[in-house]
Amino acid sequence: MADKKQKGIPTSKIKRAARIAGTSAKVGGNYVKYYSKKLVNRDHKKDELHTDNATDIYDTLSELKGSALKVAQMMSMDEQVLPDAYRERFSMAQYSAPALSYPLISKTFKKYLGKPPEAIFDTFSKEAINAASIGQVHQATKNGKKLAVKIQYPGVADSISSDLKLIKPLAAQLFNMKSSELSMYLNEVESKLIEETDYINELQNGENIRNKCAHFKNVCFPKYYKELSSDRILTMDWIEGQLFTDFVKSCDDQQVKNKIGQSLWDFTLYQMRELQMVHADPHPGNFIISPNHELCVIDFGCVKVIPDDFARYYYQLLRPDILEHPDELNEIYEKMGFFKLEDQPEDRAKLRGMYEAMISLLGKPFHHDHFDFGDDDFFQQIFAMGENVSKDKSLRKLNNARGSRDAIYVMRTFFGLYNLLHQLKADVKLNYPIYLPKGSKVA
Repeated sequence: MADKKQKGIPTSKIKRAARIAGTSAKVGGNYVKYYSKKLVNRDHKKDELHTDNATDIYDTLSELKGSALKVAQMMSMDEQVLPDAYRERFSMAQYSAPALSYPLISKTFKKYLGKPPEAIFDTFSKEAINAASIGQVHQATKNGKKLAVKIQYPGVADSISSDLKLIKPLAAQLFNMKSSELSMYLNEVESKLIEETDYINELQNGENIRNKCAHFKNVCFPKYYKELSSDRILTMDWIEGQLFTDFVKSCDDQQVKNKIGQSLWDFTLYQMRELQMVHADPHPGNFIISPNHELCVIDFGCVKVIPDDFARYYYQLLRPDILEHPDELNEIYEKMGFFKLEDQPEDRAKLRGMYEAMISLLGKPFHHDHFDFGDDDFFQQIFAMGENVSKDKSLRKLNNARGSRDAIYVMRTFFGLYNLLHQLKADVKLNYPIYLPKGSKVA
């Protein structure tokens, strides 16, 4: 984690807008520098441009924190969208953003719990253990219990809507999309970010899923303490272990990685299929691997409730035989908003080709008794498909603002899950054929 402490966060709309405007100017300057070098050397690559842009954008977003930094974190999880320089830099938002100084933390405690940390806990670390996009974590003890205390950054909840409007042009440039194309995406992101800033809501989510998933032997959850929590402060058990990324780097035992991967797969698919709600923020910073190799889930700020109609139709796209039933596919496309009434036959044919390529590829793990997520070729095909769709301007125009907004976080969950399993190189058994009705017998 960075040693540099941040003494304050710009909270006014004018100051935050000025920071974004200044960053846009820096990005513009980086492009001027790139094209100047390109004039001298036609073979000059964009690597330096990407590195400079990623650094400038991340430095500003990490200062602003909140929804601006959260969008960067989300983009870092999508390996088919951004060049490596952006993904590597933005991934720091998962757990290594610059931390706030202790006086600001103490001020937050006095505002929301009426006392400074040292008057509430037996011990409280003045240094943050982790700092991410919305809040930072400190270690504390009380009555012999070791605790994790998450403190939300000042002004985060109040700046969500205005921040997303400010970064929309920048996000559109990075995503290679028109600003109008981002509207549905950012609307859903906004609604979930508002939920994420309500720590009482997160406490209730965590307790709910912990109770309903208590039967998983290799998955653990922290206990939350309502009396030591508020809208902006959340206290829970301290979980001993390694952060997911550190575990992946240090573990050489593939059987252990397979065990972790199987737990992650079963836990996620059980939520989607049986609970119709899911921990929808599957980035590495939200998981700790315990010393006895349990998967510990430590953040429930982003939980997506999956509507019945969406689950009934969308999950059928993962059936191994679905491409053999074109009439059923057409019905799903209609119900899910993938087709529009005004579509011409040739438009539908082009869209159908794209959808079926995606279904065939992304549904592949569900078409076998087990699947090896260590298969680099599988992920290269996913990246190539995303790049091809991005480059096809006519297809992008056709695909603009289609589908259900419920799909945004469900797809984010699948991509995040696949990415985590790929990092583990895990070979997992299917176990939960999500396209079967709830409560059906599983393998």
